[in-house]
Parts: sequence; structure tokens; C-alpha cells
Amino acid sequence: MCLAIPGQVLELVDEANRLAKVDVAGVRRNVNVGLLDAESGGVEPGDWVLIHVGFAISKVDEEEAEATRQLLEGMGADYEQELAELRASVIE
Repeated sequence: MCLAIPGQVLELVDEANRLAKVDVAGVRRNVNVGLLDAESGGVEPGDWVLIHVGFAISKVDEEEAEATRQLLEGMGADYEQELAELRASVIE
């Protein structure tokens, strides 16, 4: 199962390739934020985004991010598997 999981943008690490370091439940990974440039004006450190297969697909507010995280945690094994896959991924 592939889930869109919430994460907080920590910093933009590669402006040219639109990569940002994002924290997802303590897992820090680079994700592509380019999909959000035109639609929402891009992202900045502190923004919350939903991440799916290495791409930020939408911006959300902190309240929605927390509600989504709690819902996903309630899914148990599927959420844990998604976090494990995120830990194993690398986007440079």
C-alpha cells in the first residue's frame, strides 16, 4: 500500500532540482517539491506537505498534518511499512 504521509519541510537543499529535506515522524529525507511550485507558490522551511513516492504532492496546514498522521498511525502495519520504506529511500 502506498500512502501520502505528512512531513515538515526543514530546508531547501537543492534549488535547481527542487529538493527539500523533510522530517516525517523523525525520518529525514530529501523529497522533490517541484510539483508545488506553480500551484501553491512553492514551499518554504516550516511548511507541511503530503509526500507520496518521494514527491511532495500538496501543502497542508499543521492541524491537517497532525490529524493525518494520527489516522495513519491507527493503520498500524501499513503506516510502519511506509515509514520503513521511507527510511530506506534515498533521493540525492
